[in-house]
Amino acid sequence: MAQRKTKQTSTPAPETNNTSNVGRIPTPSDIKAFLDQYVIGQDEAKRVLSVAVYNHYKRIIYNQNPNRKMDIEKSNIILLGSTGSGKTLMVKTIAKMLGVPCYIQDCTKITESGYVGSDVEECLVGLLRTCDYNVAAAQCGIVMLDEGDKIATKGAGPSITRDVSGEGVQQSLLKIVEGDLVGVPPAGGRKHPEQPLIYVNTSNILFILSGAFVGLDSIVEKRIGRTRIGFNVESIDMSDCDNVNSLVTPQDLKDFGLIPELVGRFPVIAYTNKLTEDDLIRILKEPKNAVIKQFSELLAMDNVELAFDEDALKYIANTAIDLETGARGLRTIIEEVLSEAMYNAPEKLNPNKPTVLRITEEEVAKRIEKRYRKMLDVKKTA
Repeated sequence: MAQRKTKQTSTPAPETNNTSNVGRIPTPSDIKAFLDQYVIGQDEAKRVLSVAVYNHYKRIIYNQNPNRKMDIEKSNIILLGSTGSGKTLMVKTIAKMLGVPCYIQDCTKITESGYVGSDVEECLVGLLRTCDYNVAAAQCGIVMLDEGDKIATKGAGPSITRDVSGEGVQQSLLKIVEGDLVGVPPAGGRKHPEQPLIYVNTSNILFILSGAFVGLDSIVEKRIGRTRIGFNVESIDMSDCDNVNSLVTPQDLKDFGLIPELVGRFPVIAYTNKLTEDDLIRILKEPKNAVIKQFSELLAMDNVELAFDEDALKYIANTAIDLETGARGLRTIIEEVLSEAMYNAPEKLNPNKPTVLRITEEEVAKRIEKRYRKMLDVKKTA
């Protein structure tokens, strides 16, 4: 059973200055062009994120103008997409371009205040750490609430137990994501009555709730009338829709298990597409920090030139698709394929002449069969 903690009391919040040093804001096209250097595909998600981020930082500048006509409200973002489709990379890359602190909070660790687990304020502690506790910088940063689908309510019916990691967390997040003066313990962890707190104004922090949201597609298909009931049911025709997540509405998110108050605080909905074989091959080769480029640099230090046959790259891409790991799994596969070569490279170092290491489809298949065949067979028979 969850254990209740003693009630916390805190000193009144001091006056804080929420001004920021936001300089020139890159245009949406500038942001997307920068993302294109690191993220393959996902053009629609890039455009939506670029516009949302641009408007967010314009809003900060506008609201600091004492002669403003009104206060512009904040628009947080929900980012839907399967694992390994580039959600985290896009957020980190945007933060890198803008030079603002960014923190990725795992929502599976958060519980309602007073229960075993991390408080929702932990995301602000992490954001402060990334900028060496520079409060002014943190107050204009980005917080990505990763695995956000895991805080959805467990079911629509009444429950005899308190949902401390679902609806309780959502309720606790409301004030933080909307904008509030929040006291956080400097070292993280639970608050204590005599502990000094750092106060952070979250009004200008951009929150991005991301996750795979497994099962959301079924809710959308049911709403648009594409489900079938009975025996000998034909598969749903999605030929006129590349990604069902493009049809997601706030009501679908409520049906999934997010409370209406939280959905209303995330008005921007973006989505990523599943990566194809061509996408994964491009990810291996084209970005500035592509996986193959990274290993080529490492092997070059041992005077080894790394080269992959095109068929080898296709085999690696298809393995990642079969394993359902997306782009994130490519590095694991490459590590397995090159492990023996990287072990032997220092011993065969020839300072006078580079050694060419060519990876063929046969070599890749041999290494992958040894490690992943049983797993892939299980997936195919499931």
